[in-house]
Formats: sequence, structure tokens, C-alpha cells
Amino acid sequence: MAPIRLLIVDDHLFYREGLRSMLAAVPEAVVIGEAATGTEAIEQAIALQPDVVLMDIKMPELNGIEATRRLVADSPQIGVLVLTMFDDDDSVFAAMRAGARGYLLKDALLDEVLRAITAVSRGEAIFSSAIARRLMQYFSAAPSTAPAFPALTEREREVLALIAQGLSNEAIAAQLVLSLKTVRNHVSNILGKLQVRDRAEAIVKARDAGLGR
Repeated sequence: MAPIRLLIVDDHLFYREGLRSMLAAVPEAVVIGEAATGTEAIEQAIALQPDVVLMDIKMPELNGIEATRRLVADSPQIGVLVLTMFDDDDSVFAAMRAGARGYLLKDALLDEVLRAITAVSRGEAIFSSAIARRLMQYFSAAPSTAPAFPALTEREREVLALIAQGLSNEAIAAQLVLSLKTVRNHVSNILGKLQVRDRAEAIVKARDAGLGR
């Protein structure tokens, strides 16, 4: 099997040389190029067409997140593995949204880096154990379901639920102890936010979302 072709992107020459030296000792991968900025990374990736780009985040000219976004958009067949010292949520999720297939910290052992390179070259997603734990904690702490129609206020959601039950404006006003004019204003806002033409379409959308049942 041909070795996995790599492009190392990092603005620290010492780190690039160290990583290249480590990878030179294994037959599974070969470093075909280096870049010190996000701009150079895109240029080198397009010219060399590596299998995997080892991408740092904080770099001059163009950071690794934006470079990843542009690279993935231009050459989606190239896998990006972020290799950085930053493990904060903002960096991790920004890299994922940009299209990175993997995320490792720079203190990862060579075996872990090689496993990640191999996985990313196959189109798989992979994260270091520390990052994986952060992702699990984030998603386990997040609400399991988002509220229906987040653009609506809580009161508008209440009005919509009653509309979906078939109540008239007058009945809604009585139940919520609101003036008829206020209810009409809420209904008008709801139709606009849901981008529906009339009350009937609003009812269909509301019931599809589980309201009014």
C-alpha cells in the first residue's frame, strides 16, 4: 500500500521539523510539503494534492480554521486533521464546522497521530480522547430537543399551540387573559415568522411540530 501523503501546516519551524522527523521513521506516511501560514497551506495543498493536511489553528495571515474551510470547499477529497495546542470548545467546534475530519492536541503520541492520519485518509472522523470527552460532556449537557419554532417568543408559542387546537382569537384572548387586539398582533407576528399565508397553514406547521395535540 502506498504511504499516506501529508502536508504539515504550522507557523513554528521547530515543530514542523520535529513532526517531520518523527513521521520519517514510519513507512505508513510520507511528508510531501510544509506551510507556515493558512494562505501557504491552501496554495501547497492545491499544488501537491496531499491525502491529509496536518493543520495548526493559530497562524499569521490566515488562521487554520478559515484555511480548512477554503481548502475543504475547493478540494473536499483532501482530509484535514487539526493538530493544535488549543482544546477550548470554540476552537473544536469551529474546526468541525469548517470541515476538519479530526482534532488532536500537540501532545498526542506518535501512535495516536498515525491512527488519526489513517482514519482521516479513509474519510473517517477522529478525535483525541481528551477532545472526545469534551464533546461528550458538551452534548450530554445540551438540551435533548430544541423548542419548536425558536424564532417565536414564549407567548407566541402559547398562542400558536392554542391556534393549533382550533381556538378562535376570542377564545385565545379569554384563556390567556389578553385583549383581542393583543392576540391579533401575536397571530400576525406568528404568521410572519412562520412564513405562512394564513391560519390554516400555521395550524399544519404547528401540528407537524407536535403543538396542539
